[in-house]
Amino acid sequence: MRHTLILALFIFSLLLISGCDKARIIDENKEIPASGWYYKNKLGFDFEIKDTNRIYTVYVNVRAENDYPFSNLFVMLHQRNPGNKDTSFRRELTLINENGKWLGKGLGDLFDFQLPVMERVRFKEKGLYHFDLEQNMRLDTLPHIMAAGMRVEDVALTR
Repeated sequence: MRHTLILALFIFSLLLISGCDKARIIDENKEIPASGWYYKNKLGFDFEIKDTNRIYTVYVNVRAENDYPFSNLFVMLHQRNPGNKDTSFRRELTLINENGKWLGKGLGDLFDFQLPVMERVRFKEKGLYHFDLEQNMRLDTLPHIMAAGMRVEDVALTR
């Protein structure tokens, strides 16, 4: 009986915590193979926009090891809207400042980043959006990136 009560409280706590992020449309990360992030290994993400009057922020999530050899990360984002129109754009993500300090949240030799790539954007169509995220550095296979992902949030609900 006691174990059942503890399990029920644990499940309730998880549901309560996951329900608190009302601004989140998507927050998903995908693991990168230990061999590195090959530039042709695009990570795909789908999410639905229900309200075209809302304002959103789109983030790229990155988990890097302390041995990551660069202070930045260039990524290409390829977006397909519900009308099947494709657009692409390149962004530079700064991971380490000019003093050599990591800008993400660190634990041991891992650092997590959530960096905006589109701010105060209105999606013009309701429906399913698809993003492909790819690394766009000079190396074909980028070492020491453990995971990457995307977050889209409703700006009005972040307050």
